[in-house]
Amino acid sequence: MSATTSPSGNSSGRASVPPSGPAPGRSAGPGDRGHTYQGKGKGPRVRPRWGRIGLVAGGVALALALTGGIFAVNYVSGIDNDLKRTNAFSGLSEERPAKTVDGAINILLVGSDSRDPDTKDDDATGWRADTLMIMHVPADHKSAQIISIPRDLWVVVPRTNDAACSDGSRAKINASFAFGGLPRAVHTVECLTDVKIDNVMAIDFGGFKEVTDALGGVDLKVDQTITSIHPPHRVFKKGMMHMNGAQALDWVRQRKQFARGDFARMQHQQEFLKALMDKAASSGTLASPGKLDDFLNAVAKAVTVDQDFSLKDMVLQFRSLRGENLTFLTTPNKGSETIAGQSVVVSDREKALALFKAVKADTMSEWMTANPVKKS
Repeated sequence: MSATTSPSGNSSGRASVPPSGPAPGRSAGPGDRGHTYQGKGKGPRVRPRWGRIGLVAGGVALALALTGGIFAVNYVSGIDNDLKRTNAFSGLSEERPAKTVDGAINILLVGSDSRDPDTKDDDATGWRADTLMIMHVPADHKSAQIISIPRDLWVVVPRTNDAACSDGSRAKINASFAFGGLPRAVHTVECLTDVKIDNVMAIDFGGFKEVTDALGGVDLKVDQTITSIHPPHRVFKKGMMHMNGAQALDWVRQRKQFARGDFARMQHQQEFLKALMDKAASSGTLASPGKLDDFLNAVAKAVTVDQDFSLKDMVLQFRSLRGENLTFLTTPNKGSETIAGQSVVVSDREKALALFKAVKADTMSEWMTANPVKKS
């Protein structure tokens, strides 16, 4: 897994779902687009957010893929009907990026501090999310690339859910939720990448505590000894540690103790996801009806999906995926800068465009050969 340095910038926190409206910041010019980045720099102190572990939403589809037997397929059909759903594509223009490769799948993974993605902006428990990832599954469904998008990415947020990509204002990408909920976030990501999003999966942080515990905990590498900044101030000692759900979620929240800040936290999130996948595949969970029932029910309670998401289809299509077939990436960047009084991450535009062009064309194998990714 590639190491990256971190911008720590400030984020807006709570985000709501107004029907439309301009984003703050400078107006975008025609064709003005942003991309993601890795970089150095320290910003204002940010309140820790449980939603940051939302990347493990990708593990839902992938872990369920491991349950490809006849029993599992029939079983998840019932769970499919009980999944919480939201209209993640509401109001989006028909002029969205074209799907260029049949069979390839792009899922937007969203980390949330709320159990209700449809909560409106006048509600005290409004939608919050600041973890964004694109999970690209090639047409052969034998591998997957999971691309982290830093929350402080400086992008153009379209003015409305159906506005042209150039018709908006610059802001951090996680502000897109405040301006238009999940649909605005989808529109912003599609404008950023020119990649069509097929499905959306949002995860509530609390749910993956139960998912982790249903697997009997996970083994995670602690790269330096730290004390958590959150009560009960757990001590994480350097080396491999077996962690239960509460410990694992606490670990992946930490960033201030690391020189790479948010990028260290993203790396730990990615390692957490892979550990969940490997544990699901090796712990006997999938061969035990009781354990499988606990695992799948915990997953179902933790996620909200778009209206067309099919758990049964995911199980069938991803049944050959394993943890070793996952590649974790962070979109290229030139580092952090202060823009409009905010610490933001600035794109390496040329490299980011090349990455997302490969995602769209389903040529990630060739891209990774030309841009080797160090795996953990």
